[in-house]
Amino acid sequence: MAQESWKEAEDTGVHAPEAPIMCINNCGFFGNRMTENMCSKCYRDTVKAKKMALLVENKTAAAVASSPTPMVAEIKDEASASAKEGKQVAEEEAPKPPSNRCLSCRKKVGLTGFKCRCGDTFCSMHRYADAHDCKFDYKQAGREQIAQQNPVVKADKVTRF
Repeated sequence: MAQESWKEAEDTGVHAPEAPIMCINNCGFFGNRMTENMCSKCYRDTVKAKKMALLVENKTAAAVASSPTPMVAEIKDEASASAKEGKQVAEEEAPKPPSNRCLSCRKKVGLTGFKCRCGDTFCSMHRYADAHDCKFDYKQAGREQIAQQNPVVKADKVTRF
């Protein structure tokens, strides 16, 4: 009788539950056959990596086809790689969004937070430079301010007869 119900289940398209399969990337989650035995996150990351590799491959193929010599294409690829690195550095140095927490103790500061010259926000306990190991060079800033406010005044030489 049990075998007959199994055959009926096969005919109707209903499948028996499968045994859980661990993700092949050993991340600790379960995968399935539809995602190539990977969990959803690993599968999504793999698909993104494949798309990026395909995109880079298409761009390099187009650059080689459009350039008169392969050497020029290599130079263009190196230039674009250095430009991408420059963009990444610029993104890393982009201004931080204003934080509503103290950078030292992570206490919520709200509107009463103190903005330091190093660019970070601190609570009343960590607002001073020595309290939060400030990276801002106050001496150099003072020197530059004095130099701007007091330009060197030098008179022309006087010629004597």
